[in-house]
Amino acid sequence: MSQIKRRHFLQFAGSALASIGLSQLDLMRQGDRYARVLAQGTSRKLALLVGINGYKSPIPPLRGCLTDVDLQRELLVNRFGFNPKDILLVTDEAEIKPSRQNILDAFENHLIKQAKPGDVVVFHFSGHGSRVIDPDPLPGSNGLNGTMVPPDRKSEDGSGKVRDIMGRSLFLLMHALPTENVTVVLDSCHSGGGTRGNVMFRALSRQGGGDDEATQEEFDYQEQWLSRLNLTPSKFHELRKNGIAKGVALGSAQQDQLATDAPFEGFHAGAFTYLLTRYLWQQPVSQSLGSVFVNLARSTKDVANSSGILQEPIHQVQPGSTYDQEPVYFIDPPTPSAEAVVQKAGSEVEFWLGGVASQTLESFEEGALFNLIDNQGNVLGEVEQTARNGLKGFGKLRGSPAGAIQSGTFMREQVRGVPSNLKLRLGLDSSLGNEVNSARSVLQSIQRVKAETVNQGGVADYLLGKMNSDYLQQARSYGITDPPPVGSIGLFSAGVEPIPDTFGTVGESVEAAITRLRPRLKQLLAGRLLQQVVNGSSSNLKVENAIKPVGSRGVSAGSRGAQEAAPNSLPSITTVQQLAPGTELKVEVTNKENRNIYMSVLVIGSNGDLVVLHPVNWEAPEDATLIAPGQTLAVPKDDTFKFVVQGPSGFLELMVLASTKPLRDALKGLQTIARDRGLPSRSHSPMVLGEDEDETVEVMGALLGDLDQITQETRGARTTTSRTRGVDTTQLAVISNMIEVVE
Repeated sequence: MSQIKRRHFLQFAGSALASIGLSQLDLMRQGDRYARVLAQGTSRKLALLVGINGYKSPIPPLRGCLTDVDLQRELLVNRFGFNPKDILLVTDEAEIKPSRQNILDAFENHLIKQAKPGDVVVFHFSGHGSRVIDPDPLPGSNGLNGTMVPPDRKSEDGSGKVRDIMGRSLFLLMHALPTENVTVVLDSCHSGGGTRGNVMFRALSRQGGGDDEATQEEFDYQEQWLSRLNLTPSKFHELRKNGIAKGVALGSAQQDQLATDAPFEGFHAGAFTYLLTRYLWQQPVSQSLGSVFVNLARSTKDVANSSGILQEPIHQVQPGSTYDQEPVYFIDPPTPSAEAVVQKAGSEVEFWLGGVASQTLESFEEGALFNLIDNQGNVLGEVEQTARNGLKGFGKLRGSPAGAIQSGTFMREQVRGVPSNLKLRLGLDSSLGNEVNSARSVLQSIQRVKAETVNQGGVADYLLGKMNSDYLQQARSYGITDPPPVGSIGLFSAGVEPIPDTFGTVGESVEAAITRLRPRLKQLLAGRLLQQVVNGSSSNLKVENAIKPVGSRGVSAGSRGAQEAAPNSLPSITTVQQLAPGTELKVEVTNKENRNIYMSVLVIGSNGDLVVLHPVNWEAPEDATLIAPGQTLAVPKDDTFKFVVQGPSGFLELMVLASTKPLRDALKGLQTIARDRGLPSRSHSPMVLGEDEDETVEVMGALLGDLDQITQETRGARTTTSRTRGVDTTQLAVISNMIEVVE
């Protein structure tokens, strides 16, 4: 388990947020408030979305900011009812390009001049952040003010000063808005820029040290607004000290954390924007802003799995207000939760997959099946997916729809098409030096492991690399107290965090390291296969899941199938709870169906270990997994063994699989492994998979075969192709629970 003193799942800060009064918040102190609050009356909804990829040298370009704008636009239009004509885009590809002046003009003309009291206003910025010297700094700011970096940053007067838009200016622009229903979203940071492993960061640091200075035009601009708003410098400073100017500010990271511009499945995006918008697509009921941020802090698998850089979002509301009890964007979404929305209907249906988790996008390819639903959730028809390009899907109608299918029609997942030959993508890090080619050659002999070049352009599940002095410093910055020795070869996350228990001795050749790591690579592949079927937010099964500490240590958390969610409750997302080492746990699964279900429980450790917690009766494993209607099954059962969380600090993932039919082939595989190991049929002990190189992959393959068979039997005809395995959300619920061990 990763040796980390304190880690969070989300880290992003809009670099300007701290400068407009956003201090670090204790998200958990807000508690789980799920009050459904009606939106304030509004005659108009206005949005300004800024995305900048096209920075020019010496500023490194970004790749995901335009996707962020698309993610926000599709969400605001389809989920929150914005008129597309009221959303202004300022991007590299839009009619209005994102120069410094254009961004400021757009804010004034589109938002300030058009908004009226009671209107809803959203401002989103995705791009680089930085910081400059603040002539009147806030306490604790180190004399600096966060900024938004425009492409035309460089001053032409030769002074070396920068034309950034300071947080001070953003504060004044927010203050000038004539409505209180304001939301500012900043997906940028200023805590170190550049790249790390296979990800990039949205921040600039002054070359050669020192602090940047803003141009005089920036301070003249602020003086103009102070005059227009009738604010004295002392009053301005006092307002900034109190907090943000108006409404709500959402940021992608704490002040000293990194905002990731990450590669996902066929596209790049800001990990915070992607996670936030996907979460809002998935929530089945309205939630308050405070609740959303509590749950975002708990639900961060996308960031952890796709970038390896764990981020903690932050938010602040106007001082003295109760805006954290209002819905996000001050709008109670009138539409049902969904995984996708139709963009173009016809002989071929084009749709936007904004509600699908990044780690399962590969399973939304050929053969996936969606229900088309109306705004009340009634089924109108079905779409069979035929292709995917990034977040855009393509498919064809099945049968005769109940009504006209048009742009804006929602789509809810029914059958997922998991690739039969899914591979583990292993990035070859430059720290291997001249051994990269040797590593690539050796990896070709390992089935279903694919060597990837590390260039921030494609997705790498893990990196193969050598610990060096730079990575040692990064490991210590993560809080790892006992990092691998410099010169040893092992596995890293995509953000260059060492994977526990994967490093060898100093001087080991890359060929020997890969041979040693072969079983571990297959364990990690098995974990990736298992994560493809996680569907807690879309499953129709009525199953409740809870993890309960035994005794006083830790805090219990639970989740439930999405269709069973009661009013004002959480959707079934990935949950996270913090526990101390030595905490004993029990897992409880309750069958709310009027039919039998079959339940299994597995744990994936931070080092890739896969442990079967249930069943543990190898004489009759199928009978052991059965739960009758209304019954609750506890794991461990009858104190047959103890499930105790071990230190040091780190994360593990507990997964509950509930199906309407027994997973016979997978259970037979486990039974065979138990027999081969000489385990007593009634050993009642958890089984750690992976002693044999291929056994975990074989068990996961059998599991997918079982799920595919159940899908075909239920549907009455084959819904997927020979290249995919079907997972029917009406027949399977796979709920993921993340546990953070905190010493």
